[in-house]
Amino acid sequence: MLKNLVASCRSYRRFYQEEPVSEETLRDLISLARLTPSTSNSQALKFRLCFTPEETSKVFPLLGWAGALPDWDGPVPGERPSAYIVILCDLTLGKNKMWDDGITAQTIMLGAVEKGLGGCILGNVKREDLAKTLNIDTNRYSIDLVLALGKPKEKVVVVPLPENGNVAYYRDENQVHYVPKRDLEDLIL
Repeated sequence: MLKNLVASCRSYRRFYQEEPVSEETLRDLISLARLTPSTSNSQALKFRLCFTPEETSKVFPLLGWAGALPDWDGPVPGERPSAYIVILCDLTLGKNKMWDDGITAQTIMLGAVEKGLGGCILGNVKREDLAKTLNIDTNRYSIDLVLALGKPKEKVVVVPLPENGNVAYYRDENQVHYVPKRDLEDLIL
Protein backbone atom coordinates (compact mmCIF):
# COMPACT_ATOMS: atom_id res chain seq x y z
CA MET A 1 0.00 0.00 0.00
CA LEU A 2 1.35 3.42 -0.94
CA LYS A 3 0.55 4.96 2.46
CA ASN A 4 2.75 2.38 4.23
CA LEU A 5 5.56 2.93 1.74
CA VAL A 6 5.42 6.72 2.26
CA ALA A 7 5.28 6.29 6.06
CA SER A 8 8.40 4.09 5.90
CA CYS A 9 10.26 6.56 3.70
CA ARG A 10 12.04 8.64 6.35
CA SER A 11 15.36 10.49 6.32
CA TYR A 12 17.80 7.85 7.53
CA ARG A 13 21.25 9.11 8.47
CA ARG A 14 22.92 5.99 9.88
CA PHE A 15 23.47 2.82 7.86
CA TYR A 16 25.03 -0.63 7.89
CA GLN A 17 27.96 0.57 5.80
CA GLU A 18 29.23 -2.97 5.19
CA GLU A 19 26.00 -3.79 3.30
CA PRO A 20 26.70 -2.76 -0.31
CA VAL A 21 24.22 -1.18 -2.68
CA SER A 22 24.90 -2.56 -6.14
CA GLU A 23 25.20 -0.63 -9.36
CA GLU A 24 22.26 -2.68 -10.64
CA THR A 25 20.07 -1.51 -7.74
CA LEU A 26 21.04 2.11 -8.37
CA ARG A 27 20.31 1.72 -12.08
CA ASP A 28 16.88 0.26 -11.20
CA LEU A 29 16.17 3.35 -9.08
CA ILE A 30 17.19 5.67 -11.93
CA SER A 31 15.02 3.67 -14.32
CA LEU A 32 12.10 4.30 -11.96
CA ALA A 33 12.97 8.01 -11.72
CA ARG A 34 13.13 8.45 -15.48
CA LEU A 35 9.38 7.75 -15.60
CA THR A 36 8.51 10.73 -13.38
CA PRO A 37 6.97 13.94 -14.75
CA SER A 38 9.38 16.62 -15.92
CA THR A 39 8.85 20.34 -16.51
CA SER A 40 8.12 20.84 -20.23
CA ASN A 41 9.12 17.16 -20.51
CA SER A 42 12.70 18.44 -20.74
CA GLN A 43 14.09 15.42 -18.89
CA ALA A 44 17.04 17.60 -17.92
CA LEU A 45 18.04 15.61 -14.84
CA LYS A 46 21.07 13.35 -15.04
CA PHE A 47 22.58 11.11 -12.38
CA ARG A 48 26.07 10.25 -11.15
CA LEU A 49 26.19 6.94 -9.29
CA CYS A 50 28.74 6.37 -6.50
CA PHE A 51 28.86 2.91 -4.93
CA THR A 52 32.47 1.82 -4.51
CA PRO A 53 34.02 2.28 -1.06
CA GLU A 54 36.76 4.41 -2.63
CA GLU A 55 34.30 6.83 -4.20
CA THR A 56 31.83 6.96 -1.30
CA SER A 57 34.66 7.80 1.10
CA LYS A 58 35.50 10.83 -1.06
CA VAL A 59 31.88 12.01 -1.26
CA PHE A 60 31.05 11.69 2.44
CA PRO A 61 33.09 14.67 3.79
CA LEU A 62 31.50 16.97 1.21
CA LEU A 63 28.01 16.63 2.73
CA GLY A 64 26.21 18.25 5.66
CA TRP A 65 24.05 15.83 7.59
CA ALA A 66 21.59 17.23 10.13
CA GLY A 67 20.96 20.93 10.62
CA ALA A 68 18.72 20.34 13.65
CA LEU A 69 21.47 18.32 15.35
CA PRO A 70 24.33 20.87 15.53
CA ASP A 71 26.47 18.70 17.84
CA TRP A 72 26.37 15.75 15.44
CA ASP A 73 28.89 15.63 12.59
CA GLY A 74 27.11 12.88 10.72
CA PRO A 75 27.45 9.14 10.68
CA VAL A 76 30.64 7.63 12.05
CA PRO A 77 32.75 5.10 10.12
CA GLY A 78 30.78 1.88 9.81
CA GLU A 79 27.48 3.82 9.77
CA ARG A 80 27.99 5.80 6.58
CA PRO A 81 26.03 5.33 3.34
CA SER A 82 27.01 2.53 0.99
CA ALA A 83 26.05 4.53 -2.08
CA TYR A 84 25.14 7.97 -3.36
CA ILE A 85 23.14 9.24 -6.29
CA VAL A 86 24.09 12.76 -7.32
CA ILE A 87 21.19 14.49 -9.07
CA LEU A 88 22.40 16.89 -11.74
CA CYS A 89 20.65 19.23 -14.13
CA ASP A 90 21.93 19.19 -17.68
CA LEU A 91 21.96 22.93 -18.31
CA THR A 92 21.81 22.40 -22.08
CA LEU A 93 18.34 20.88 -21.61
CA GLY A 94 16.86 23.08 -18.90
CA LYS A 95 17.60 25.25 -15.90
CA ASN A 96 16.18 25.72 -12.42
CA LYS A 97 14.31 22.44 -12.30
CA MET A 98 13.92 22.40 -8.50
CA TRP A 99 10.47 20.88 -8.71
CA ASP A 100 11.79 18.08 -10.92
CA ASP A 101 14.52 17.43 -8.35
CA GLY A 102 11.97 16.94 -5.58
CA ILE A 103 9.66 14.69 -7.58
CA THR A 104 12.60 12.59 -8.75
CA ALA A 105 14.36 12.40 -5.37
CA GLN A 106 11.21 11.27 -3.57
CA THR A 107 10.48 8.68 -6.27
CA ILE A 108 14.00 7.28 -5.89
CA MET A 109 13.62 7.19 -2.10
CA LEU A 110 10.28 5.38 -2.33
CA GLY A 111 11.89 2.87 -4.68
CA ALA A 112 14.78 2.45 -2.24
CA VAL A 113 12.41 1.74 0.65
CA GLU A 114 10.59 -0.82 -1.47
CA LYS A 115 13.98 -2.56 -1.92
CA GLY A 116 14.67 -2.60 1.84
CA LEU A 117 16.98 0.43 1.72
CA GLY A 118 16.72 3.89 3.19
CA GLY A 119 18.30 7.20 2.55
CA CYS A 120 18.57 10.90 3.06
CA ILE A 121 18.05 13.68 0.54
CA LEU A 122 20.90 16.14 1.05
CA GLY A 123 20.97 19.71 -0.17
CA ASN A 124 23.85 20.78 2.09
CA VAL A 125 26.61 19.91 -0.37
CA LYS A 126 30.04 21.39 -1.08
CA ARG A 127 29.18 21.54 -4.75
CA GLU A 128 32.46 22.86 -6.15
CA ASP A 129 34.48 20.26 -4.25
CA LEU A 130 32.08 17.48 -5.24
CA ALA A 131 32.28 18.51 -8.90
CA LYS A 132 36.09 18.34 -8.76
CA THR A 133 36.04 15.01 -6.90
CA LEU A 134 33.67 13.38 -9.39
CA ASN A 135 34.98 15.17 -12.51
CA ILE A 136 31.64 16.86 -13.20
CA ASP A 137 31.66 19.63 -15.80
CA THR A 138 29.98 22.54 -13.98
CA ASN A 139 29.64 24.48 -17.24
CA ARG A 140 27.19 21.83 -18.40
CA TYR A 141 25.78 20.38 -15.16
CA SER A 142 24.56 21.85 -11.89
CA ILE A 143 24.74 19.64 -8.82
CA ASP A 144 21.24 19.85 -7.34
CA LEU A 145 20.94 17.16 -4.65
CA VAL A 146 22.80 14.16 -3.28
CA LEU A 147 20.89 11.08 -2.18
CA ALA A 148 22.66 9.01 0.47
CA LEU A 149 21.58 5.36 0.38
CA GLY A 150 22.10 2.19 2.34
CA LYS A 151 20.52 -0.31 4.67
CA PRO A 152 19.17 1.78 7.59
CA LYS A 153 20.76 1.23 10.99
CA GLU A 154 18.49 3.55 12.93
CA LYS A 155 14.90 3.75 13.98
CA VAL A 156 13.00 6.84 12.82
CA VAL A 157 9.67 7.58 14.51
CA VAL A 158 7.04 10.11 13.43
CA VAL A 159 5.49 11.89 16.43
CA PRO A 160 2.83 14.59 16.79
CA LEU A 161 4.02 18.18 16.77
CA PRO A 162 4.52 19.39 20.36
CA GLU A 163 2.29 22.15 21.73
CA ASN A 164 5.09 24.70 21.32
CA GLY A 165 5.05 24.06 17.55
CA ASN A 166 8.73 23.06 17.33
CA VAL A 167 9.27 21.09 14.11
CA ALA A 168 12.93 20.24 14.80
CA TYR A 169 13.75 16.55 14.71
CA TYR A 170 15.68 15.13 17.64
CA ARG A 171 17.23 11.98 19.08
CA ASP A 172 16.88 10.35 22.46
CA GLU A 173 19.60 8.72 24.55
CA ASN A 174 19.14 5.47 22.56
CA GLN A 175 19.69 7.33 19.27
CA VAL A 176 16.07 6.85 18.19
CA HIS A 177 15.37 9.65 15.73
CA TYR A 178 12.05 11.47 16.19
CA VAL A 179 10.36 13.57 13.50
CA PRO A 180 7.48 15.85 14.61
CA LYS A 181 4.64 16.13 12.08
CA ARG A 182 1.65 18.45 11.98
CA ASP A 183 -1.84 16.97 12.31
CA LEU A 184 -3.93 16.61 9.16
CA GLU A 185 -6.42 19.20 10.42
CA ASP A 186 -3.61 21.75 10.74
CA LEU A 187 -2.79 21.40 7.04
CA ILE A 188 -6.18 21.79 5.41
CA LEU A 189 -7.56 25.31 5.04
